[in-house]
Amino acid sequence: MTPRTREEVPAPELLARARLLVAPELSAPLVRELERITGRGAEPLGDGEPAAGPLLCVGAALPGGLRTDRLLWFHSLNAGTDPLLAAGPWPAGALLTRTVGRMGERIAQYVLGWVLAECQSVPEFTAQHARAHWERLPTELVAGQTALVYGTGRIGGAVAGLLRGCGVRTVGVARTARTGPPPPGFDRVIGAEEDAGELVGARWVISTLPLTGATEGFFGAGRFAALRRATFVNVGRGATVDLGALEAALRDGRVRRAVLDVLPTEPAAPGDPVWQMPRTVITSHSSGITADEDVLVDFTACWDAVAAGSRPGLTVDVVRGY
Repeated sequence: MTPRTREEVPAPELLARARLLVAPELSAPLVRELERITGRGAEPLGDGEPAAGPLLCVGAALPGGLRTDRLLWFHSLNAGTDPLLAAGPWPAGALLTRTVGRMGERIAQYVLGWVLAECQSVPEFTAQHARAHWERLPTELVAGQTALVYGTGRIGGAVAGLLRGCGVRTVGVARTARTGPPPPGFDRVIGAEEDAGELVGARWVISTLPLTGATEGFFGAGRFAALRRATFVNVGRGATVDLGALEAALRDGRVRRAVLDVLPTEPAAPGDPVWQMPRTVITSHSSGITADEDVLVDFTACWDAVAAGSRPGLTVDVVRGY
């Protein structure tokens, strides 16, 4: 095969000959739709290397035997592709696209649900009910308070937009500072290097960050030290947080509460110390579960773009990792 440059759109003649390999976890109806869209039968995506020919794969993981120049395009079932990229060298020139679908909407509702529950003292009332105890508890309004949302892409924007609709002041934190009007959902966007002042006044700090070399351990002792009784919500990647620093901030009161949908190692074993962190709720990486509809819609959009010779909007920069 002719060598291709990084993330080049597959040539039509190669794509026409590509074998379609699909992960075993895909449902039969979804596989049939992928076959219809691509105009070819599907084969199982497994550890063994299939017969000769270029490859088009749809799945969550890429076996080592397929990390060759035969790979034209891999469409990830997930929005986060860091496990794919960390598992081995990415084949030169292979296109990597991802599934986002309505994940931003789902994650935004997850975040808003916890924000409203906290303001209405739902955890405390639930604990009182378990003790058959009657006591009025204070509540608070979300309007006028500040949420610092790390990540200003599709998911971060959806989170900010839903919170802003409730009157929350939304400040986005991007990799670098931007000029011009903020993107939809945000009142303001700042660069990561200038977040210290906003951390002090934040009521909620929400992370939608991907895991890259630049974001690993991003939330550490320094950032947590700047907080003044903020609640921390992580719907991005677990390894972006130093859990030791978070626990210390919870114990000294700088962090009011933590809601963690993601952890550095998943699932956490029953004896893992993370379960003992005070005022913390851990959910099972479930805030943005991918549905068949999400995969179908996003793969179709990518297929149409590639067929037109265009770079799909859901292309992953394999150097940056997102």
